[in-house]
Amino acid sequence: MPARKKALLFRAISIRTILPSVVTLFAFMAGLTSVKFALSGKWELAVAAVIAAGIFDGLDGTVARLLKSTSRFGAELDSLSDVVAFGVAPAILLYLFILQDLDRLGWAVALIYASAMALRLARFNARLDDDAQAKKASSFLTGVPAPMGAGLLLAPLMLEFAFGGKLTEGYALIVAAYALFIALLMVSTLPTISLKALRVPREAFIPALLVIAAVFTGLFARPWLVLLTIGAIYLLGLPFTYASKKKREARKGRR
Repeated sequence: MPARKKALLFRAISIRTILPSVVTLFAFMAGLTSVKFALSGKWELAVAAVIAAGIFDGLDGTVARLLKSTSRFGAELDSLSDVVAFGVAPAILLYLFILQDLDRLGWAVALIYASAMALRLARFNARLDDDAQAKKASSFLTGVPAPMGAGLLLAPLMLEFAFGGKLTEGYALIVAAYALFIALLMVSTLPTISLKALRVPREAFIPALLVIAAVFTGLFARPWLVLLTIGAIYLLGLPFTYASKKKREARKGRR
């Protein structure tokens, strides 16, 4: 083998390059672990594992940007991880929890949700190759993002955890319709808020910190109720997000 090829083969890769992908793998493994907990009937741990995957998913991009080690490999791995952690795993969780009461129809709903997640991520990856889209800075995302979609899908389980009892028993058809609604939101072109683009006015800085502190306190006291509240606020805010984008486009059109 030529010396140059040997050098390329054994070239060392820095930890700075590997670390973001390691965090992404943690998200992937957390998603798979949630399925394991669901098969054991440990529902709260199963949902918590999906939430942990969401935290890791948020961290990997931040770590990559801080270390200046973003790469196409990392982007592809992130999408594959998202399909498992936020598509396949939540679909199986919801199926085992309630959708299996509908037999084949319940499984079809689970398949549609997981497929919607895969399609959403494929659309995202396709836009990475579009220079105009990649360079276009926006305060909005297209459709509900993967981690939020998974969280919204698992709301029926959180209802049970928050209030106890079999609140969803006998309501499998309603849950199935809700799951299809979330799948539709993910693949839609509806503008949704981008947390990365959010800016807090200087005068609202202290109140914003107080709100964040209250949320974290609530997560320790009544975690499922707080997460349900966040999900409800997000869904109720979608029409306002749509109206906000339309107003911005109208202002740009007048310039």
